[in-house]
Amino acid sequence: MVHDAFRSGVRLGIDVGKARIGVARSDLHGMLATPLETVRRAADGSDLARVVELAVEYDAAEILVGLPLALSGRETASTDDARGFAARVAGAVGRPVRLVDERLSTVSANSVLRTSGRSQKSSRMIVDQIAAVVILQQALDTERSTGRPPGSLVDAEELPPTP
Repeated sequence: MVHDAFRSGVRLGIDVGKARIGVARSDLHGMLATPLETVRRAADGSDLARVVELAVEYDAAEILVGLPLALSGRETASTDDARGFAARVAGAVGRPVRLVDERLSTVSANSVLRTSGRSQKSSRMIVDQIAAVVILQQALDTERSTGRPPGSLVDAEELPPTP
């Protein structure tokens, strides 16, 4: 049986980086991911507020946040950052938030941009959106092929301490 949130409704894909957050969205049927926006990270919480605004604006049924693991599967400082951001989104948005493995998503995004003839410098502002597309598309494809939602549900109650 297919998970209800993946049956229909727009999903957002989020690539959390140190300087920027890439955001992608799916179509209503959860078939295709497309780039949406790059949000600058901000200590004042405006980055979180913008992601929440996008979730409301697109009436997102679910938000999928990339979980950056080392190739070995080991967790890193970036993993902790993504978990913390996902928990804050879950606490603020009132919609399901899932963490999905995103190993190599940025590498894949850079490869796509190079293939299209864009330099790394000219791609800086959109590479995060493309990484979010890769994360979201992989999650959508996984759900379709397995019939189960990808990744793990984020518990908003387990908010990490703010730095």
